[in-house]
Amino acid sequence: MALYVEGLSKGVLNGGMAQFQEVMRQQLETSMHTELEKILDTATAADKEVSRKDFEGFKKLFHRFLQVKGPSVEWSKINRPPEESIQPFEKIAGRGLPDSVADSLNKLVVVKLNGGLGTSMGCKGPKSLISVRNENTFLDLTVQQIEHLNKMYNTDVPLVLMNSFNTDEDTKKILQKYTHHRVKIHTFNQSRYPRINKESLLPVATDLGMTGAKADVWYPPGHGDIYASFYNSGLLDKLIAEGKEYIFVSNIDNLGATVDLHILHHLVSQPNGKRCEFIMEVTDKTRADVKGGTLIQYEGKLRLLEIAQVPKAHVDEFKSVTKFKIFNTNNLWISLGAIKRLQEQNSMDMEIIVNPKTLDGGQNVIQLETAVGAAIKSFDNAMGINVPRSRFLPVKTVSDLLLVMSNLYSLEAGSLTMSKKREFPTTPHIKLGSSFNKVQEYQNRFESIPDMLELDHLTVSGDVTFGKQVSLKGTVIIIANHGDRIDIPAGTILENKIVSGNLRILDH
Repeated sequence: MALYVEGLSKGVLNGGMAQFQEVMRQQLETSMHTELEKILDTATAADKEVSRKDFEGFKKLFHRFLQVKGPSVEWSKINRPPEESIQPFEKIAGRGLPDSVADSLNKLVVVKLNGGLGTSMGCKGPKSLISVRNENTFLDLTVQQIEHLNKMYNTDVPLVLMNSFNTDEDTKKILQKYTHHRVKIHTFNQSRYPRINKESLLPVATDLGMTGAKADVWYPPGHGDIYASFYNSGLLDKLIAEGKEYIFVSNIDNLGATVDLHILHHLVSQPNGKRCEFIMEVTDKTRADVKGGTLIQYEGKLRLLEIAQVPKAHVDEFKSVTKFKIFNTNNLWISLGAIKRLQEQNSMDMEIIVNPKTLDGGQNVIQLETAVGAAIKSFDNAMGINVPRSRFLPVKTVSDLLLVMSNLYSLEAGSLTMSKKREFPTTPHIKLGSSFNKVQEYQNRFESIPDMLELDHLTVSGDVTFGKQVSLKGTVIIIANHGDRIDIPAGTILENKIVSGNLRILDH
């Protein structure tokens, strides 16, 4: 990047800035293409074709990256979406269901984004293989949900996993355990792109190797890659040939993202001329969601606005709960035929996310990514549906894990539902300190999961352990000072308490 900027400044002295910028862009693009060809020359015959397809997608992204001038949105052009473009879920559900739910279900494919690792929670391997409830993993619960649908309605809804090169091998090994379940499971890999040296804007990789020190020179380019990689895998055409029409896409760690029959019926029951090709589930924003992407009307199209696209002067406005009241759950319903059309026309339009990273050796790199929801503006008759908060139950941290493991939720056929014994439908706000960051540490600190039915807020920091059958109510703050340890005895009831230092708990 520095060389690029230095060259631009020299060019200003010798001629027009615009002309020189274009020459520099062309040189950078040519150099990138040359380096990619050198890398391809190191591929085996089996890998070469797959890698070439990946690189074609990368080249398009890199070309657009070099063309970008300033923010991707003009703030003055942003408008609130028309009222009819974001429907309340209650209105959709109020239309009821058809006599034959099976007809709609047989047109559906469930796709889970399964490219992430569990490293942020201190686990090795795919995040989808972490146990989250009664020894069931994210993947177990997903399979149980779809199998339940197929048995109940005598249907054939398949599960498709979009893996990354990080998760593919381990996931495929685990899939053998589902051989006798009533769910057909398919997988495909998202692309593998080279990380870019921030100074030279050329690939860090010199060959296709991925072992040892070479492991971190590659990256999966975000879930927006689903469209190209799904199409390139051949699975898209295969599913269309089997009569499938829509996919329901969601993050595999969102335990609220189950198949909703009302939304599916809304999709398949519309007249062909007005058929909706893309539905984004949104939900009401709280102060915990202020950074989440939101839907806007922009140049006559419904569009996803992410915080990374917002000019600095307007970030506080973007975070406002009063102006931007909803955010994207990343639960998406998309037409398979429309994906095929847009891929073949090369007209899928998604903003580029430039993600800076520093490798273990200290080298600064950038990776170019896209987000699946950003493609909403490319589809016909796209809309949002404002769904209940219960459809957004992501497990990103150990604090989230504590919620879903607790008696706040009951588990049935792979789906979690809020306990009817809880008076309020909102979930407690939980903040576990750094001593709980890793799943193993978290498990060691809870002899059993506390009763949290009446909990509003929990903050825990420092060396704290919980005995069996502890009850937490109202607002509870437990802070062990440096060098101290707090043990919460079995059977303790803490209600609206602040516990600090090494104080003994007296109210059992």
